Amino acid sequence: MSGVYPIDSGQILLDGKDISGATSDQISRLGVFRTFQHIRIFERMTVIENVISAMISLEPFSLNELLGQVRKPDDPKVKVAQNMLEIMELEEEATLFASELPLPKRRRLEIARALARDPKVILLDEPAGGMTPKETESLANLILKHVAPGRTCLLIEHKMDLIAEVCEDLCVLHHGEKIAQGEPLVVFNQPEVIEAYLGKV
Repeated sequence: MSGVYPIDSGQILLDGKDISGATSDQISRLGVFRTFQHIRIFERMTVIENVISAMISLEPFSLNELLGQVRKPDDPKVKVAQNMLEIMELEEEATLFASELPLPKRRRLEIARALARDPKVILLDEPAGGMTPKETESLANLILKHVAPGRTCLLIEHKMDLIAEVCEDLCVLHHGEKIAQGEPLVVFNQPEVIEAYLGKV
């Protein structure tokens, strides 16, 4: 859907417009932004630079231009970046290099980068990967409070507790085929889902 991989069949519609053949850059400009299972952030940039770079990546920019904006506290992009970091509880790490962050905060930084683009659709690819139950619960609260409201949020995840907490509608795939769809707690109890993910008794 984000244009990273070409589709095999069917259509992808955004606001009624077919975007099936669009590139990832084109789709991003239309308001679709994603995170990745394997985190993609700029390790040698600071946390706030990472967020600002997401906003100015719509047009070519140099490192000097990025650093120049960071040094201007009144710049609108800096204010947005600061707000995104506060939302994702990263404001105290703003001047740290991204490489210094522990895994849960690195994942939150990637989400902050996505939110800074104010997307219509945000795709979260296993955002709780590698997190403890407590860290996952904290992430769920952030998603419910700041990520999902006002936009379409698509979540790819294997952690049932996170799915149950944040998803209104769940689609279960098994070997690339849809085997169930509906409210999470209903879907979890369907025999075909239990068999696919837990095996037969």
